[in-house]
Amino acid sequence: MTRLHPHRAFWVVTATFVMVLFSSAAPSPLYPVYQQLWGFSAFTLTAVFAIYVAFMLVSLLTVGSLSDHIGRRPVLAVALVLLIVSMVLFVEADSVGVLMAARALQGLATGAAMGTLTATVVDLQPTPRIGSAITGAAPTIGLAGGVAVAGLFVEYAPAPRFLVYEVILALFAALLIALLLVPETSEKIGFTSRRHLFTTLVPQARVPAEVRGAFLAAVPALVATWSLGGLYLSLGSSVVARVFGVSNHAEAGLLLFVFFASAAVTSLFITGRDAGTKLAFGYPALAGGAVISLSGVLMEALPLYIVGSIVAGAGFAATFLGALDSIIAETPAQQRGQVFSSVFVASYLAFSLPAVVAGLVVSHIGLQETVVGYVAYVLLLAVVGALVTAGIRRRSARSRPASGAAEPERTIPDRTTPDHSISVRR
Repeated sequence: MTRLHPHRAFWVVTATFVMVLFSSAAPSPLYPVYQQLWGFSAFTLTAVFAIYVAFMLVSLLTVGSLSDHIGRRPVLAVALVLLIVSMVLFVEADSVGVLMAARALQGLATGAAMGTLTATVVDLQPTPRIGSAITGAAPTIGLAGGVAVAGLFVEYAPAPRFLVYEVILALFAALLIALLLVPETSEKIGFTSRRHLFTTLVPQARVPAEVRGAFLAAVPALVATWSLGGLYLSLGSSVVARVFGVSNHAEAGLLLFVFFASAAVTSLFITGRDAGTKLAFGYPALAGGAVISLSGVLMEALPLYIVGSIVAGAGFAATFLGALDSIIAETPAQQRGQVFSSVFVASYLAFSLPAVVAGLVVSHIGLQETVVGYVAYVLLLAVVGALVTAGIRRRSARSRPASGAAEPERTIPDRTTPDHSISVRR
């Protein structure tokens, strides 16, 4: 079978990346419909959200590094099959139990796919700049598209409970077929024994020693960005409806879309900058945007809330990309699946746990008070992250004169073939 050229394969993997996140966000605008239809409580709604994240984390912790051993394509193929089955369950859902089963299976498949997709994007990237843009933009484009399109379907399309999932199912089926033509990019190091296989699948988040410093320095950025993203996706619809009085599902979806769309656009424009510059812009924008959005909520001023969402979205992208770039630069090719899975474990814990806590306390202390506490938490993380970044840059600056010369900047080599070789014609 003829394989796609690596550059074409890169865009197939990118489309898969976007669609996986698109499908994960698509149920969000439908939750009020399910709640009205089946009459379940806010606590049950939080449980539906939590079960998705729980199964995704289990998957990340167990099969996150599997693609380093058996190849990227088998892991992605199984993940897409599971996502197709989850879409069937969404279409057939007639109770909370089936809805939770669909979200659990979707979480399992998404966890298997996320680290592998990121590793494959880096493996196939035509240039480091394009690869960086896609790793930063794909999640936000997918989340933004899922929220906006599902909101439009809920408000205007016939049979909105079914149509959005049927469309996603068809697109996943097409991507699964296209995946057969994508070349394998992993060296497939395999397993030395059954014990090796078992220890690989034991739930754990592992980061190689040579990457650990960069990973730990990036943790505040990962937690701050995805915590803010969780605020928008968990409480955003309630804020839009109860504070600003927006009852139209399509309009509500577009208001949530603003944050993620700003992040996606920023990702595309900031890719030429180094990690330090991205973080230097990202942390203040993240914190400033969160404060502006909070001001809009407290003053019940929708334009101010929208401006804050745009600024915060730009900060999300720059901060997340800066953190990811610093990790990518230190990660060996044969360990990318493992490292990127650990990145998404940290990211989705930050995305989910505060959102679940907020969902539990909002009925006790009120919506505005919960948003104030949530934003204060994000601001604290942004300050910690900015201080860590500043400390690293100061140490780096002090070390250069001591060595007598500036250390050459590390770049990510072009990797467009499975053996990662680059031929140069002289």
